[in-house]
Amino acid sequence: MIGLLALPLVSGCAAVVPLEQAGSLSSYQGLEDSNGFLTRAQVSVSKEEVLAAKTARIIPTSVSATEADPKLSEAQRRLIANVVDRSLCIGLSDRFQIVAQGQLADLTVHAVITRIVPTDETAAGISKVTSIATSVATGAGAVPVPVPRLRIPVGLGGLALEAEAIDVSGRQKAAMIWARGADTLTSRPRVSPAGDAYDLASSFGNDFSKLLVTGSDPFKAPPSMPSMQRVQSMFGGAPKQKACEAFGRGAGVSGLVGGAIGLPPEWTDKGAQPDTQQ
Repeated sequence: MIGLLALPLVSGCAAVVPLEQAGSLSSYQGLEDSNGFLTRAQVSVSKEEVLAAKTARIIPTSVSATEADPKLSEAQRRLIANVVDRSLCIGLSDRFQIVAQGQLADLTVHAVITRIVPTDETAAGISKVTSIATSVATGAGAVPVPVPRLRIPVGLGGLALEAEAIDVSGRQKAAMIWARGADTLTSRPRVSPAGDAYDLASSFGNDFSKLLVTGSDPFKAPPSMPSMQRVQSMFGGAPKQKACEAFGRGAGVSGLVGGAIGLPPEWTDKGAQPDTQQ
């Protein structure tokens, strides 16, 4: 109940990330506005042709040359980009056979990060300390009181990307422009400039992979439970498709614990595994 009452607060206290065309897509025709509760997006999909595809190849996500905020290191940008690829690979594995680099596939998927809004480390640290203090205070009595763990609405990060899937002849079959900012209720504060973008990278991967797996706009579909292979990957297990090993495994329990206590994601996520690339 408290969560429902807080929904207007969430939308009003989220980082604003512009939805913009960066020029990396082969075509911008047919894109239609389709926003989620917290996400701004434009989507296009050739449903029948996407559903007819059986194999997919992921070109590693690149970062726009204009996205070079000095608060983020090159290693942090690479980590965020790799989370996009890992999430895409795990999500696409629900239906597609994922092939390695250099092999032909029915669909080739490529995403470009167009904007990273850094998280303010000081504000994130204060939010985490406040959250812990609130937990202790409300749990000290005989009856614990459920209280929303709100972040302070300052220094929230964000992420924007655009991505497409093309067929063997280079024709676009699906595309998405996507932007989302961290919010005060659902986003966990991490003491790192990459913190919010790291978490949002997975959200984008989930949304774009759902577009290709179902052939339908993910923002107009009802919520669904994650597949067992997604859950296994979240806990650091081996991916369903061998090709996904190129993007490394999820940080598992250490990553979940690290996120819960606000550790920088670069402390627990080992990133891509270059030796598995083919």
